[in-house]
Order: sequence, then C-alpha cells, then structure tokens
Amino acid sequence: MTDTNERADFDSPWKEILEAYFPQAMQFFFPETAALINWERPYEFLNTEFQQIAREAEQGKRYADQLVKVWQIQGGELWLLIHVEIQAQKEDDFSKRMFTYNFRIFDRFEKPAISLAILCDTNCQWRPNNYSYNYPQTRLNFEFGIVKLLDYENRWGELENSTNPFAIVVMAHLKTQQTRSSPQERKIWKFSLIRRLYDLGLQEQDIRNLYRFIDWVMILPKALESQLCSEVQQLEQEQTMRYITSAERIGYERGIQEGESGIILKQLKRRLGELSPEIQQRIQSLSVNQLENLSEALLDFSNLTDLVNWLESN
Repeated sequence: MTDTNERADFDSPWKEILEAYFPQAMQFFFPETAALINWERPYEFLNTEFQQIAREAEQGKRYADQLVKVWQIQGGELWLLIHVEIQAQKEDDFSKRMFTYNFRIFDRFEKPAISLAILCDTNCQWRPNNYSYNYPQTRLNFEFGIVKLLDYENRWGELENSTNPFAIVVMAHLKTQQTRSSPQERKIWKFSLIRRLYDLGLQEQDIRNLYRFIDWVMILPKALESQLCSEVQQLEQEQTMRYITSAERIGYERGIQEGESGIILKQLKRRLGELSPEIQQRIQSLSVNQLENLSEALLDFSNLTDLVNWLESN
C-alpha cells in the first residue's frame, strides 16, 4: 500500500474485472446489446487486433479498452469495442477518438464494431455520444453507446439489490470518488463493500476478484489499511471460511508484485537510464505474470523506445 490518497493507474483493475466478468458487464451496462449475443458460444478478446489499430491511432493504447468477438443469437459474428474512460474531466477529442477506433477496425478488418463507452468521470454534464460533420454533399453522424457511472448515485438502492458483480464495481468506484478527502469514511465504506461480498454468498474466486478491484481503487493510508486488514481477517473467521483469508492471499500477491517491480525498475534504470514517473507507475501496476515476462524481455531492450513499445503491447 502507499500513503497517497489516489492511485494513478485505474485502467488495470478495470481491464481485469471486464475480462473476468464480461457477460455480466454487458448485461449490467448495455442490456440491449447483451440481448443480441448468444452467451452459450465462447467469446474472444481480440488483443492482437486491437493493438494493431491502437498503435496506429495518435492517442495510443488505452489499457482498459477491450475489443471482443461474440456471436449473435442469429448466428453471425459481432465485434464489440468496449472503452472505459477513467479521466476525471471531460476530453474534447473523446468522440473523435471513438470514431477513429471504430473506423480503423472497419478499415483494417472489414468488420463493423459496436462501440460502447463507460464514463467514470465526475462531470455530470459531459455525455459524449456522437461524432459528426456535415457538408453540402457529404455528412457523417457516428453514434456510440455510453453509460455514466455518476448516474448510479441516484440508483443506490438498485445497486444494493443487484447480484451482478458490476454493482459492487460501481459502488466501489462511486465511494472512491465521494471519499476523496475523507480516508476514515473510505475505510468504513471499503469494509462495508468487502463484507457485502460474503453476505452475497459468492465463491472464493469471485470474492478474490472483486476484493482485488475494491482494494485497488479504494486506496487507504497505511495505518488505516492495516486496521482494515485486521477487520477483514476477523470477518472471515466469523464466516468460518474454508480457505486462507482473501486479505492474506492478496497481500501476499501484492508483496511479490511490489518486490518484483522494484527489482525490475533497478535493472531498467541500469540499462536504460532514468525512467519517467509515468513509466515507473505503469511498471508498478503490472501483474506478477507481466513482470515475469518483462524481466525476460528487458534483456533485449537497447533504448527507452523498446520499453515503451513493450508496455503498449502488454
């Protein structure tokens, strides 16, 4: 844990949770599109294909973006581009970027994509949903689906009554924003949401997945985090869980992650020179598996561009 109130990288936990619960995400946020999909057939995350179109776009890769191939109930294949916009303020070129990605998918792969965006910012008025231009003989109106997490503040009862894991995700996100200047209140909400995982009777892996998301976004000062861990361990003892506590396991995994990222940062600095704070944060946010891959790949790096390219493609 760190002593700062906010963690710079919110993309990674969103990407992980979307991959773990993709059907539930679609059913929760975009039920009309979800209703088109045959969920009995396997869906596929098209990471390589997305990297090809993102690498060409001026803005570069967005970590939480997902390009997914699904099958329609009617039998045909369908591509979905899911974008999670983490930024805390509106972005003037956002609609253009959504159009650019959609067009590049069609241009490169000849596949029309349904474009959808989850807006996580705090600006009530910012609701981009189209990109257009209009000339005498040529006009374009590209529309895309959006969901605004801020709207769920007025639908809290609906979140509490939902068994969809993304209700917990939205609750954690909103309470993170609302407790930005009150770590003690954040600790109370964080424990309440963790306790909710057990009250819902979730399986071990679901508890660990959602715990990881909550733990990542609802960062606390070390002293409060230590108190929280004790409370969670007590909760699990009361629940007579049959496995080692989620808090212990995730803390252990994070210890490995932080240790490995520290070693790799030293190796990279020795090989490439000083790294920017942004690049260091990106490395520190990598999973244990990604860190292991980076430890092997860095032997072939000859300059900083090699490192940046590796980060953008992993």
